[in-house]
Amino acid sequence: MSATPARPPAPEPVVTGDPLVPVIKPEHHTLRQYEVRHRTTYTYEEYVTDSFGRALLRPRETDQQRIIEHSVEITPEPHILTEHVDHFGNHSSFYEVRTPHTVLDVHKRSLMEIDWPAPDMDRLNAWTVAEVAELVAAGEHLDRAEAAQYLLPSQLVEIAPEVVAYSAGILPPDRPFGEGLVALYSDIYRDFTYAKGTTSVKTTLPELLAQREGVCQDFAHLAAGCLRAVGIPGRYVSGYIETRPPAGEVKLAGSDASHAWVAAMTPDGDWVDVDPTNNHFADSRYIVTGWGRDFRDVSPLKGVIFGEGGGSSLKVGVDVIPQDGSDPRADTAPQ
Repeated sequence: MSATPARPPAPEPVVTGDPLVPVIKPEHHTLRQYEVRHRTTYTYEEYVTDSFGRALLRPRETDQQRIIEHSVEITPEPHILTEHVDHFGNHSSFYEVRTPHTVLDVHKRSLMEIDWPAPDMDRLNAWTVAEVAELVAAGEHLDRAEAAQYLLPSQLVEIAPEVVAYSAGILPPDRPFGEGLVALYSDIYRDFTYAKGTTSVKTTLPELLAQREGVCQDFAHLAAGCLRAVGIPGRYVSGYIETRPPAGEVKLAGSDASHAWVAAMTPDGDWVDVDPTNNHFADSRYIVTGWGRDFRDVSPLKGVIFGEGGGSSLKVGVDVIPQDGSDPRADTAPQ
């Protein structure tokens, strides 16, 4: 059981004609509050006798976000529901449902306060790409173990020759680091078409580079691969982003989606988040659930079931609701 992140409707473009100069919009870097509702419903043709699952349900507390409220409902009521902090610092929940059922419903609700600062381009550009890699390797101002795990290849981020070649054009050694991050998200945005159903969680980066289309998790994997290929730690980030419908249209309840992007480590040990799916740095519209080496580390929901067989269907509804009264949806999501 897994829920694959999908690309939300893209926000307005945020780069000028020069792809190395980002447009930083102050209104996107101010304090915001969001209610996030994420409901996953599995429907089975035959009774399931036992269901075991692992889920990333509770968002992370970070420098950019604070949890005000959080709740989880699982139906049927689980016999076991526990939570622990995993290797990456994510809140990982385990549930066990032993009541026979044909419908399993997992519904989380979080009220969040978000405040992402704008990236300091002068600071980032004070290093070149090569200098960042050298300073990370020296590890004087950072956690070397943390850096190493985001430098190594992972199951879905293979540092194949095709990835090395693609990254070389984006992150040459003498490019200023900040400009390199802008090139990373803008080049992937330019070179790849967003297309649902053309990839899966098993799609490799060489396959993605050959077909030039995919979804947000693919683009985040590629961005992480490009960073790792030049010696810069790149971690896969899973969460949500506020989206707006086209002008004149209403936003339907449940129409948002999980999202994915990538973060690059600086020589000081902090991280800069970039979104190649939507062509800009992360800002206060972004809500982090968890991070890891790739999608496998932060799958929203996965598990195993025991039953009589038969088919099943999956329905996922996500709502990211701003708390300033500007929510443009036609209806509220079910409680």
